[in-house]
Amino acid sequence: MSRPDKRQSNQLREVTLQRRFQIYPHGSAYIEIGNTKVICAATVEDKVPPFLKGTGTGWLNAEYSMLPSAPILRAPRELKKPSGRTAEIQRLIGRALRNVTDLTKIGERTITLDCDVIQADGGTRTAAITAAFVALVEACETIYEAGKIFPVKDFVAAISAGISETGEKILDLCYEEDSSALADCNVVMTGAGELVEVQITGEKNSFTRKDLNELLDLAGIGINKLIDMQKDALGELVWRVGRVG
Repeated sequence: MSRPDKRQSNQLREVTLQRRFQIYPHGSAYIEIGNTKVICAATVEDKVPPFLKGTGTGWLNAEYSMLPSAPILRAPRELKKPSGRTAEIQRLIGRALRNVTDLTKIGERTITLDCDVIQADGGTRTAAITAAFVALVEACETIYEAGKIFPVKDFVAAISAGISETGEKILDLCYEEDSSALADCNVVMTGAGELVEVQITGEKNSFTRKDLNELLDLAGIGINKLIDMQKDALGELVWRVGRVG
């Protein structure tokens, strides 16, 4: 099979991951995966939702948006409330990052992750999770007290895998591949290799348990490479993740 950009079936698109992309948030990162480009920022506020007041525990949530000009066809601005797709992606990002964050270690604070897509060519939600993690670690460093437990327990990243229209298992689908795939799978995985979330749909055909296992193995290859890139981007902060003193 020949992919649109001539990649091998188990090959990621070219990836750029940069921290400290913005100067005002407590943490920020910029990611390019192929032609998909996302900015993520983490902001820490000294407040929590009402249900957490007085508990000593913090909260983490995510907001996701896409510029009207980001996709191939202009997307209307969501001025009043997020669409169903946007709300679902926001919840996914929040769940992924909360899974590796000990909220009892940030105090009564809220960390908000803003993920903004400036160009979309498939995989925007997985790119957002991967970059948001870097922004989260950077933000947690601003409230971390030496000798205590760092709030971020493990790495987490995400990638897509799918079954092409010719039946081949492929990693990191671009928009052209995603729009014609027989099955499409988004996988979120920790540095320990544990699954946080698997979203898979048989777009045109059903799939077997063997297909699913092969897609998960393929996604694992990509996620391990992305976590290595997260570590490179974090530089000296990489040692904070999972630190207990």
